[in-house]
Amino acid sequence: MSAGGEPASGEAATVAGDAATPAGDGPPPGKVRRPQAPRAVVAALVATVLLVLAGALLYDVIAVRAGYPTRRWRARAADELATRHLDYLWTLVGAGAAVLLGGMLLWLALAPGLGRWLPLRPHGDTGAAIDRAGIGHLLADRAAGLQGIDRLRIRISRRRVRVTLIGSADPVSVQRQLRDELARVTLARPLRLDVRAAPGAGPGPGAAG
Repeated sequence: MSAGGEPASGEAATVAGDAATPAGDGPPPGKVRRPQAPRAVVAALVATVLLVLAGALLYDVIAVRAGYPTRRWRARAADELATRHLDYLWTLVGAGAAVLLGGMLLWLALAPGLGRWLPLRPHGDTGAAIDRAGIGHLLADRAAGLQGIDRLRIRISRRRVRVTLIGSADPVSVQRQLRDELARVTLARPLRLDVRAAPGAGPGPGAAG
């Protein structure tokens, strides 16, 4: 990514440099809940139902092994599964419902969630969040005004910002500038900033190697 271009949030930064330092010197943030996607509620409900069904089945199997008679519902279900034909109406309905449920769960698993959003410090009863890409744009704009940076790669996770420099700029000086910019974003949980020079990039004097 160029210094003023789009941040590559999924691009790995594999370099050596100075130690990571926390961004910002403000007061320690309180506990702020991360944004939850609606699919989290659906996943919790489905997991609860499956857990209850699996627990009931396991309990009945253990009871039979211990010498107790099989529960009526399990014996009836086994009998229905053994005697009903595949073209039976309720068999087709159950199969269709299972396919729909599986498709919904697959969609929930592949649909993008809210992991890219980072919560900000609340102001009163008002809460807000910022996209990781927005933070990457702020850092890229700040780095665009610095000398000695040919290219810049930024990767932002939930807890850390990794910046890879390609050019002659001193990573320590760049980290100081970007840390000030990152501190302006009032995140509920400040990110750790790690600025490093890419191998063979020819960092200037004083750069950590």
